[in-house]
Amino acid sequence: MEVIVPDKRRRLLLGTALATVAAPAILTRRALADERGIGETLKKAVTGKKDEDVTPPEDLMREHGVLDRVLLLYEAGMRKLSSNADFDPALITQSAEIIRDFINNYHEKSEEQHVFPRFKKAGKMTDLVDVLLRQHEAGRKVTETILLLAPRSRTDADDRKQLVGSMQSFITMYRPHAAREDTDLFPKLKDVVSPSEYDAMAEEFEKKEHEMFGEDGFEKMAARVARLEQQMGIDDLNQFTPR
Repeated sequence: MEVIVPDKRRRLLLGTALATVAAPAILTRRALADERGIGETLKKAVTGKKDEDVTPPEDLMREHGVLDRVLLLYEAGMRKLSSNADFDPALITQSAEIIRDFINNYHEKSEEQHVFPRFKKAGKMTDLVDVLLRQHEAGRKVTETILLLAPRSRTDADDRKQLVGSMQSFITMYRPHAAREDTDLFPKLKDVVSPSEYDAMAEEFEKKEHEMFGEDGFEKMAARVARLEQQMGIDDLNQFTPR
């Protein structure tokens, strides 16, 4: 006796059979795709590894991003201090501590130990390097002054005025300082080092960052800046958009 299968059921059975046959092929293609790197995004989510290592110039430039954001904190603090607003100067102290610890004592030391000597040895851009070195020294002194004056600025008008002047001088020097490094010096770094030195430099930067700040040191520092931005009321990026 012939068994008649309804059309709907026949289609369902046929679809199931095809899926069963096709499944191994689909899995094989997915495995091959993963081996070829198309599944790299998933690997990153699971392992936490980056697709590519950060190069020395990229590392230094993103640290400049932290510097730039602290300069915005300084500007916000200057506005509050100049208007005699009710403002906790401890926020300035915390901002200056980021400059001291992450910029003066880590980022600039990396430049002085690994970047500047290569240009000096190659005899390239030496005048610029000399100026940058002088500015590093000046910047450390200004940071010390900011840390000294900030706690006293709430009650002493003279100290408050000097603090505002010190922060302004720091901003005035470091905006062109960082811009010149980003556009003139760092892009030429590959011209004065061998490929092996270039790779070793990246590893040295990472090693030093971990020694000083632990794992994810850059991310932790950026998070500190973000908390200060929130406390100072400049965390909403849209407020800087022209109306």
